[in-house]
Amino acid sequence: MPIGGGFAKVPRETVEIGGNAFQIFPHNPRQWAARMPSDDDVVHFLRDVKKYELNPEYFMCHSGYLINIASTKDDVWEKSVELLELEMKICAKLGIKYLNIHPGSHLGAGEASGIEKITTALNIVFKKEKTVSILLENVVKKGGNIGYNYAQMRKIIEGCEQPDRIGLTFDTCHGYDAGYDVTDPSGVQRLYEEIEREVGINRLKFIHLNDTKNVFGSQKDRHENIGNGNIGLEGFKVFLSNHTFSSTPLILETPGDNSEHAQDIAKVKEIYQSIAYNH
Repeated sequence: MPIGGGFAKVPRETVEIGGNAFQIFPHNPRQWAARMPSDDDVVHFLRDVKKYELNPEYFMCHSGYLINIASTKDDVWEKSVELLELEMKICAKLGIKYLNIHPGSHLGAGEASGIEKITTALNIVFKKEKTVSILLENVVKKGGNIGYNYAQMRKIIEGCEQPDRIGLTFDTCHGYDAGYDVTDPSGVQRLYEEIEREVGINRLKFIHLNDTKNVFGSQKDRHENIGNGNIGLEGFKVFLSNHTFSSTPLILETPGDNSEHAQDIAKVKEIYQSIAYNH
């Protein structure tokens, strides 16, 4: 959901395109600058959450793109921790419980170094802001990224002093591009079992439901509209036939504006109807 012009219009626009869940950036994601929302904006936002009978469990913020809490560059790491704390405070003011982050890149310093940086950062921000949970999003294996498998997620969680405040978001595009075949029943089962074994499936709070422009295992990250990519409508039917995944709130990060997102939401609803009919 776009936030140009403030947060107040997000609930109405969510409902207008057929949605009941949303993701927003707490600020311009391509800048380090961020500020707390005005009291007036927050009041109108919360009023419309009630007006449209939306469930705050289905709201999440997505961290800015510049943040890298795995960075070995001290200046970048310190700015990242500072901005992450402010993002959590923005979430708290809006009554949003979840802040989604990409775990970050170790920039060649190695997985162990990156994970230590991530856990140090999370332990700092959890002490500064007491209510918001951090969701770790799976990524593709490129550029020193951490978080392309759930053993890495487990190591992050194990290093945190407040592990109960860490959840997961599974992105279907990132997963497929990283080698999790969400279009195949056995692949979906393996994904479920890996999450359960490593960190516990109960940590899964959201699905980023995105199609992909890339082939399986490509280690790229280019989202496509639902049904137009290599996962495809049939692939999503397979993935969403898993009850745990289909009962987890879905967030679209597909190309286009609200009108195209409305079309994607309609396609997802058709997938659910098809699954229900076939079962």
